[in-house]
Amino acid sequence: MYQGALIKMKTEYTAPINYYLVFRNDFIHMNQLLDREIKLSFVSYECLNCHLDKPIYRQGFCKSCFFETASAGEWIIRPELSKAHLDEEDRDLAFEKEMQLQPHIVYLALSSDVKVGVTRKAQVPTRWIDQGAHQAIEVVEVPNRYLAGITEVALKEHMTDKTNWRKMLTNELIEADLVAEKDQLDDFIPEEVKPYYLDTNQKIYDLEYPVLQYPKKVKSLNLDKTPEYSGVLKGIKGQYLIFEDNTVFNVRGSEGYVVNLAVN
Repeated sequence: MYQGALIKMKTEYTAPINYYLVFRNDFIHMNQLLDREIKLSFVSYECLNCHLDKPIYRQGFCKSCFFETASAGEWIIRPELSKAHLDEEDRDLAFEKEMQLQPHIVYLALSSDVKVGVTRKAQVPTRWIDQGAHQAIEVVEVPNRYLAGITEVALKEHMTDKTNWRKMLTNELIEADLVAEKDQLDDFIPEEVKPYYLDTNQKIYDLEYPVLQYPKKVKSLNLDKTPEYSGVLKGIKGQYLIFEDNTVFNVRGSEGYVVNLAVN
């Protein structure tokens, strides 16, 4: 029996990817639980910022923290709104400079479809693993989050910037040549970003997930509606646990929920 507040699983880029669930006092190698029955029980809430037992609003934060903490600034979801390079504060300039003024990658990833996205260079390939991508390629490497954001805005006029999580979890993969897809984007990159285009870097990252059985039609587990659930773990992909009865559980989407986890 384990207990702790959920945060997104730690990952290790291996073949297949290794997943670890980290609680305050426990460290669980989730791959070792494949084909075993797991029982999840909701206990309470724990905001990732104030650590109080208050209902989670979004991204693991209670409502007040979501609108106050620098870790939930709008620039995180919309990088084109980043302003630290202008020395302008959103919520906490020191934090924003630390996060925004570092190398960022604009990439293409193949999960449900070919999508464009942004991540800090330090988060390669973790970001792609969290999205459940099977392949990824870097398009540009820029010195700050703002430049990555305006590039993403320009490129998503020509392709999606979203992952269809249901198609990703049922493993409905399309055929795509990421190198060819990347080569088609050169004309759409903003002029101020063109010098950062990675024209000689055509490396494709391949990602393999520990999945024994994909669901045919996914049923999402919501701990607010179903505070107790038991099922046989059949796979892990993205930040989802996949169970034998087609139930899927989004660990990252449940950050801040304190649970008991029992393994049979």
